[in-house]
Amino acid sequence: MKIERFETPGLAQYAYVVSDSGEAVVIDAMRDVERYVDYARREGVRITRIVETHIHADFAAGSCELAAITGAELALSGYDESEHFVYAMPHRRLRDGDAVPVGKATLRALHTPGHTPEHLSYLLYEEGSETPVAIFSGDFLFAGALGRPDLLGEEAKVGLARELYRSVRHRIEELPDGLRVLPGHGAGSLCGAGLGDSVETTLGYERATNPYFRYSEDEFVEKILASVPAMPEYYPRMKALNALGAAAMSPLPGAAALDVEQVRAMKQSGAVQLLDVREADAFGAGHLAGAVNIGMGQSLSLWAGWLLDAERPIVLIGEAADLEEARRALLRVGLDRIDGYLEHGMDAWVSAGLPVERVPRRSVSEVNALRGSVLVLDVRNCAEWREGHIAGASHVALGDLNAEIARIPRDREVVVSCASGYRASAAASLLQHAGFDRVSLMAGGMDAWLLADLPVTA
Repeated sequence: MKIERFETPGLAQYAYVVSDSGEAVVIDAMRDVERYVDYARREGVRITRIVETHIHADFAAGSCELAAITGAELALSGYDESEHFVYAMPHRRLRDGDAVPVGKATLRALHTPGHTPEHLSYLLYEEGSETPVAIFSGDFLFAGALGRPDLLGEEAKVGLARELYRSVRHRIEELPDGLRVLPGHGAGSLCGAGLGDSVETTLGYERATNPYFRYSEDEFVEKILASVPAMPEYYPRMKALNALGAAAMSPLPGAAALDVEQVRAMKQSGAVQLLDVREADAFGAGHLAGAVNIGMGQSLSLWAGWLLDAERPIVLIGEAADLEEARRALLRVGLDRIDGYLEHGMDAWVSAGLPVERVPRRSVSEVNALRGSVLVLDVRNCAEWREGHIAGASHVALGDLNAEIARIPRDREVVVSCASGYRASAAASLLQHAGFDRVSLMAGGMDAWLLADLPVTA
């Protein structure tokens, strides 16, 4: 028997393939389904079943496409009945205790609601054993943390928090301390708060160190609801997509090379979103007016899902070597309407003599000297802001900027800051898109401010 973990950085998502005796089961497949098909081919196993722990909120699942490619059985939670999100695709309905064979081994469903009502974990048993060797805990139990119970909104969150308490205290109480816990996410995911760096843990270690195993029910509810991070706006959209089943990713959309005149016409029509995936310095030095900058890297999927409109087509601007991965990153969060990319990138636009927009940079010493005459806009998250910020700065977390942009003053220069510059560049591009004509970036962000030993307030 073999367990293989597949990680998607940025979303910090873990999918798993369990194989035994020539068969394999895929757990929580992402849309990059060729990774699982290629792995099965290399290992000489056949994917016979595909399962999910729950209807995911943070990424588009690839289960339907993988089932279509492999002919594998799709087995999903049967506890979605009468819930807000219900699986619509044909599938085998799993209930507590149901078995999912994988060669001579067995996965057994365990209902662990709280993160979502339908959430299942999967206990793995070797042939002939009545003691499980591992639990695939999805978004129920993480290393050092638990899944957030607020995905279904204010009315449902207290009830789900109490279900999560019961899952922690009662539904897994008979399981052994030595049980390997293989979660659905690692550090960086927003599906829980305070996720540890470990890619796995043991149940005994969590019982000994995870504070949520020790709280009374009322304390548990209070603490878990107070701990949840900001929820990306795209999460409800993603749950709706995954309940219906995400469309196949093959062929990969967005392959069309669009010349300068095509992109200029699209831009003038206002029909498309221009997404510039270059790094912040290159974007600041010159970009198409109205383009949104979300640079390549691990955070592209998260911020694209959060800041872009899934209903409007996207045209990409970036380096040729980055474009395929950028398209994949968008598809991972259900941004499927990719019309193509600017052929030869910004070089072609500049060579055509077309106008560009810039984002000037100000050093931390300049910003310090200008305090009071400029508006310093800090777009870090609330926890970062509370740890220390520039006195007199305004705070709007990047994920909230589209909703809050109308309240930002336009009567002076806006200097945008984050930790190092990635989020600040995205925020500056959104401000320019909204018509702000005096926008600059604080070079190096708060990291540079602190390094210069400049004053902060809490």
